[in-house]
Amino acid sequence: MTRARSRATRPVTMGAVVVVIAGAAAVAWFAGRNDGAPIAFPRAPAEAAAPAFADFAGAAACAECHAQQHAAWRASTHGRAGGAPDAVQLLSPFNGTPILFRDATVIPRVEAGQFVFVIERVDRARERISVDGVVGGGHMVGGGTQGFVTRAADGTFRFLAFELASNQDGWFCNTGTRLDSGWLPITRALRLADCGDWPPTRALGEQTRFATCQQCHGSQIDVTPEPGKPFATRFVSLAIDCESCHGPGRPHIDAARNGAQGDALRMRSLVALSEHASNTVCFACHALKDALRPGYLPGADLESHYSLLLPLLSDEPVHADGRIRTFAYQQGHLWSDCYLSGTMTCTDCHEPHGQGYRDVNGRPLAGRLDDGQCTGCHASKAVDVTRHTRHASSSGGSRCVACHMPYLQEPDVGTAVRYARSDHTIPVPRPSADGALGIEVACAQCHPGEDTAALERQVRDGWGELKPRRQVVEGLLRAGESPERATLIELLSSDDGDHDAATFLALGTLLRDHMSADAGVDRALRDRLMQLAAHVQPDIAAAALAALHFTAGNERSVRRFLVQRLDSLGDTHASVRRRWVVLLGFLGDRGREAGRVADAISAYRKALELATEDPGVLANLGLAHAAADDLPSAIAAYRRSIAADSARALTWVNLGTALAAFGDLTGAEQVQLKALQLNPAEPLAAFNLGNLYLRANRAGEAVQAYRRAVQADPALAAGWFNLARALVASGDMEGVTDALRAGLEFDPENTSARDFLQQLEGASSAARQR
Repeated sequence: MTRARSRATRPVTMGAVVVVIAGAAAVAWFAGRNDGAPIAFPRAPAEAAAPAFADFAGAAACAECHAQQHAAWRASTHGRAGGAPDAVQLLSPFNGTPILFRDATVIPRVEAGQFVFVIERVDRARERISVDGVVGGGHMVGGGTQGFVTRAADGTFRFLAFELASNQDGWFCNTGTRLDSGWLPITRALRLADCGDWPPTRALGEQTRFATCQQCHGSQIDVTPEPGKPFATRFVSLAIDCESCHGPGRPHIDAARNGAQGDALRMRSLVALSEHASNTVCFACHALKDALRPGYLPGADLESHYSLLLPLLSDEPVHADGRIRTFAYQQGHLWSDCYLSGTMTCTDCHEPHGQGYRDVNGRPLAGRLDDGQCTGCHASKAVDVTRHTRHASSSGGSRCVACHMPYLQEPDVGTAVRYARSDHTIPVPRPSADGALGIEVACAQCHPGEDTAALERQVRDGWGELKPRRQVVEGLLRAGESPERATLIELLSSDDGDHDAATFLALGTLLRDHMSADAGVDRALRDRLMQLAAHVQPDIAAAALAALHFTAGNERSVRRFLVQRLDSLGDTHASVRRRWVVLLGFLGDRGREAGRVADAISAYRKALELATEDPGVLANLGLAHAAADDLPSAIAAYRRSIAADSARALTWVNLGTALAAFGDLTGAEQVQLKALQLNPAEPLAAFNLGNLYLRANRAGEAVQAYRRAVQADPALAAGWFNLARALVASGDMEGVTDALRAGLEFDPENTSARDFLQQLEGASSAARQR
């Protein structure tokens, strides 16, 4: 969420779309004839009906017919993934043993049968936060954690800042948005405000207003804005239940009880899915995803709601070979040769109900180190293990996973708290190449302290020339973090198209970093983009179409191709079109953030050619016009967005900001009040209202508005500072120092606030001495 600064006209990013922009312009090969009536895009097709919350029955209902699977699930980490604090195993006894920060003491305890955290700070009122849910149980071998959620006043369930690690690291917090130091153990050296999730900001469920954990830490989480209220959050459980994978069970249960058979049972079997569809069931939670549209519930087509490849551009989480660069989950599987050259699915190794290990034929295995996971397919490697591994068969280094699936610490987490995950790219150990990427070399986990060059020599001496990587991966790795335009074009031209993730990464990087709005595109690249526009993978097809549209969409020949391609998509029309819109929106966002406002406006307008009244794109177009100081156009775009969806409180906030900058203070006040009517807990509406009142010398009303803003978001430093200003203006000096201290807690570098506080404290000290 974008934090407001001190001036009232600060715009607020909606976060409705995702993606990036440009660098050097391509050479136009053909200007085309642009005369005549514009060629319109066809209408978007109607969407399939999505599952409804009422269609879910809960895991207990499944036990009636599937007792064995239900019992296995209950004992699994999915079945024990979370729940009410009195129904799960807690890593903390909640017995009053304090958690000690530099400036706060946090006491986990039980009061009147309720689990709570009591927060005590000097010169601050005692705070009591209820624990309304527990997520995680410290189950993971590489470092498990347990977090806690509380029901916030706005109806969301928010993660608390203090979490527990299962491996003796104790209490820790994520400092990512404050100190950028990853996860740190809580000690007297750490302030409470150094924790990025303090005050609680990260919410359960998919909601663009907040940083969220999507639907992964619970079953069927739904967060719905309700006019006149903030949000209504519903979920079946904080465990991962049967319906999280199988979809809604109520129609199936009703049909079974009525004696239905076969297809009439209304529940698809997951056993016979293709490898892609099977993996996608798991990737709903075990992969990074960018939202394409809201409202996902299990049973809906995941890829009509989320993209699994767009995060490669927006977040840049992995290296070109799929190894984790910042933070990711198990989607490295998409880079593995076992998937690319074979048909490996998640359930080839992981039994889906009890989550035990098994081989490709379904035979249970002893555990995660059992070579049967690999030798079920690679039988020849089991004939003479020592010959293949160059280690004694009894050695830990002779286990398949030791070399090919090492546990690696997630880089963004840092090194202070253990949180390592198995590398699902299933790589061949390459000590020099891995070391160059900053990845812990698998060999070094058993041979600590050995020089990388020495390990590389041992690998080469033992195994000779290593298996080559695919050309597009090798080319991207050689090109480094910022591949040149010519390199990317060459890779796309020679790409044989058998590695979707790497192909998308090359194409998306070209679109993001080396294309400009309406700059044209040379003929060879145009031809390759047209070929990629027919790709079966929807993210690749959409990126190629977005590249053509963004750079040359006003040329009639290109425009005609885009329309014809859309017409030919059939069942994939909606999926590709939505990604295309999101990519153009991402280009708009990147252009606006980089100050390339003309490019941003062009990208948003092109997105609107495909999604005519998309409220998120219209709102962001308004932000771009405001950045260009074209307030009438900004106001018009915001009003169109509101006409498309009047329930978006932040759009009303942005409209009010634009009206205030345009000089319509009365209209701005009415609009900010409307935003608060829609969401009484919207801090930026209250903050901007306070700015309007302060500007109009209505200091008393400004005080009330600022208090409302900081009550909704205590981390809104500008709200605290402006509250101090309003108190001074109203002649009420009581509370000024408290407001300044609260603001400096979250913005300690604000020198003017700090100087003012020192003046007040000095004057107070002098008065006491007199």
